Amino acid sequence: MSLRSRLTLLYTSLVGGILLVFGFVVYQLVSVNLVDQIDELLAISANDLIEGTELNAVGGLDMISTPDVELATNVYFQLWARNQGLRLASASISHLREPMSPLDYLPAQPVYRTTTIGGAPLRVLSVPLSVGNRLIGTLQVGASTAIVEATQKTLLTVLIAGTVVAMALAALAVSLTTYQALASLGHVTNVALQITRADDLSRRIPYQGPPADEVGQLISAFNQTLGRLENLFNMQRRFVADVGHELRTPLTVIKGNINLLRRMGCADDESLQSIEGEVDRLTRMIGDLLLLARVESGKLPLVQGKVELDALLLEVLQQARVLAEERIRIRLGDFDQVLVCGDRDRLKQVILNLVENAIKYTPRGGEVLVTLGKVEEQARLTVVDTGPGIPSEDLPHIFERFYRAEKSRTRTGDGKGFGLGLSIAYWITRHHGGEIEVQSTLGAGTQFTVWLPLFEGECQQER
Repeated sequence: MSLRSRLTLLYTSLVGGILLVFGFVVYQLVSVNLVDQIDELLAISANDLIEGTELNAVGGLDMISTPDVELATNVYFQLWARNQGLRLASASISHLREPMSPLDYLPAQPVYRTTTIGGAPLRVLSVPLSVGNRLIGTLQVGASTAIVEATQKTLLTVLIAGTVVAMALAALAVSLTTYQALASLGHVTNVALQITRADDLSRRIPYQGPPADEVGQLISAFNQTLGRLENLFNMQRRFVADVGHELRTPLTVIKGNINLLRRMGCADDESLQSIEGEVDRLTRMIGDLLLLARVESGKLPLVQGKVELDALLLEVLQQARVLAEERIRIRLGDFDQVLVCGDRDRLKQVILNLVENAIKYTPRGGEVLVTLGKVEEQARLTVVDTGPGIPSEDLPHIFERFYRAEKSRTRTGDGKGFGLGLSIAYWITRHHGGEIEVQSTLGAGTQFTVWLPLFEGECQQER
């Protein structure tokens, strides 16, 4: 069953149920009101008859005057004496020798009962007649309830017919409304299937209705998902191209050196060093890819502990000076003792990635400045280079996986990057509760800033 059919059935059933409950309440109220009116009429007629009734000389009951209640109100009466039986009755029921309602041997209190005589429904009031504490007879006053049953039957017919008509109109209205509301969803489904068949993630789903309604929000979320998928597929294609390029270069160098050694017939130190360097490059690249895969799968736990960030920075700077040799100056600026809570090896990887990245893109004779300090409740680490800078259009994307802005930054080092280091550094920093920022000016250099929360006396073992 379609969603439209289910909604139509649901709302039609709801309307029908409400109308049935309402009709039942109305039917009961009208029935009770009509019966109350008859009971009130019987009570008035009984009072009029009792006023014309007296006790005769022998202790029997006589009716001095008989109100014309039968002709005026279609009311019937019977007067029953305790020991003398039926004493008086309406002319129309004078042939009736039985009480209109069972007497139960003279009731002590007035009793209303509904009964049937000759197939005609009657409402009967039985009133005990007494002298002092002695019961001497019973007056029964009855009225036909045919008008009540006819009214009930007519009302029931009207309520049932009205409920059926209302349910039919509700079903029609809900069907038309849901058709218009769900037409957009059908269009969304068709466009989504077209996008799937054509593999064209650049398409978006148009929507002419209010953007704030549920369908508009759904289409907006779907378009945002398409946009993210398009970006992911573009990055994947770029990644595949970069992997092919980066792997082809060292493999070509290795193959060329092996061919050279084969022709020479002996091992050449320079060729062996070149092969070793390219193998190291491949090892680093594969290590970064494996690390990124663990990051993506959430299987890279962080072992938390107290870390002396100042001592860690000094270790990194010693390695950085070896990498920079005499080509670039590595300078330590403002420096303070800083304790943070984190994974020491991963934090060292962040600092090393940033410093190596700065060395890579700083030309000969340039400078890399590193500072470490405290700002309120956070540690601040900055790495500043004097390289060519990063274009403003590339800055929002440099922490994305596989993104490389090398078209505008000339690498001066021997090792080549792979567009993964900054993404890994970003992930590690964020999972330490910190932030990493970048500021760059073309022709003037780039500054990376890492913010980490200071150590506060306790570290969780794992995040």
